[in-house]
Amino acid sequence: MNDAAGFEPPPPTTRDRLRRIFALAAPTTLLAATQVAALLVEPWLAARQGTLALAGWALVLPFALLLGQMTAGAMGGGVVSAIARALGANKRDEAAALATHALVIACGGAALFAIPLALFPHSLLGLIGGHDTAEAAAAYSAWLFGAGALPTWLANTFASILRGGGRHALAARGIIGAWIVYPPLAWALMEPAGMGLAGAGLAFALAMTGAALIMAVVVMSGGAGFTPSLRTPLRKVFFHRILAVGLVACVMATIANLATILVTARIAGHGAAAVAGYGISARMEFLMIPLAFGVGSALTALVGRAVGAGDWPEARRIAWTGGGLALVVTGAIAIPVAIFPAATAAAFTTDPAVRAIATEALSIIAWAMPGFGIGMAFYFAAMGAGRMAFPVAAGLSRIALAVGGGWVLSDLLGYGLPGQFLAVALGITAYGAICALAVRPGVWGRR
Repeated sequence: MNDAAGFEPPPPTTRDRLRRIFALAAPTTLLAATQVAALLVEPWLAARQGTLALAGWALVLPFALLLGQMTAGAMGGGVVSAIARALGANKRDEAAALATHALVIACGGAALFAIPLALFPHSLLGLIGGHDTAEAAAAYSAWLFGAGALPTWLANTFASILRGGGRHALAARGIIGAWIVYPPLAWALMEPAGMGLAGAGLAFALAMTGAALIMAVVVMSGGAGFTPSLRTPLRKVFFHRILAVGLVACVMATIANLATILVTARIAGHGAAAVAGYGISARMEFLMIPLAFGVGSALTALVGRAVGAGDWPEARRIAWTGGGLALVVTGAIAIPVAIFPAATAAAFTTDPAVRAIATEALSIIAWAMPGFGIGMAFYFAAMGAGRMAFPVAAGLSRIALAVGGGWVLSDLLGYGLPGQFLAVALGITAYGAICALAVRPGVWGRR
């Protein structure tokens, strides 16, 4: 008869892993669905202001995406990973200290957005999209980043602290409220209040301020399973644990959006309609991120805990299970878009020129979007594992193909905009393949 003290439970099955991923991913997936709905309304509202306003919105889009990705997925992933590993090692006091350091990082991160994009929007955006498009975008950028950068950083950092503590449902509730409030508030400020595109920036700032206040109350009252103290002495080692993953992930997010910025700059030579049309396609492309984030946030926490416990084989199995799930989720959205690109484009704009370019872009790029989804899932899993080299290589490959490949196909070979769109699709595909290649024993293991 086996001694109870020596009894070992059977290893988890794929069904067990799926159950654990679903348990953590469900609330974040609900958040992602709410966010996707809000983000789909956004270009529609911008288009109602005219083609130039839609082009201005598209010009700001990569920076707005970068703000969300850095706060929730990149530096947020570093926070989740560090706290999950601390809790996996049963170091609750360190988890509380890490949370305090994360809030300090959030304040610094907000300044990086607010200073250039709120104080100098004409100069910065003019370099990318030209004077007229930058003029249409300037007030929107000033409100979005001047009033919205800090509350966005704080709201998503508080949410990441909760996810690191395994409280994904609590993390989702406060942020969901912001995304529910945002579309009607944006409409009210843009149209009845007469603010135009700038109203969307103010609406976003107000929604995120409310979310930040709610999340602050939850976290500081012990909602993550521990109580951070703002009087915790700041230590280099705790900053390093977050930044070792989070800073690399922020570079990754910057590279991803730099690809969109540079492609937008290349397309700007074809006029405002081309910028607006590609902006619609880029918005659909980046919708894969919140969809993958629903699964990915669970992977960061679960992989982080497995690594903290020293179980690398289980960490890899969790990552592959979640990657397959992310492929199914993102494919369910992307494939219908690829099959019906004209109908998708028509849902956002009535301008024939913009609609034609968006249709062409979606008919090429949408087929690659599920690969972007699975790549993002492995990216989030890599943050939990603290293994970011391959995701960095994937991001660099993506920008090289999207921009360099676009120059070859569009300019040298003369394929024009379709060549540029094909290069974007190739970059997305390479990103997913390289991220997946990393999840193997030679890379994910003890070192």
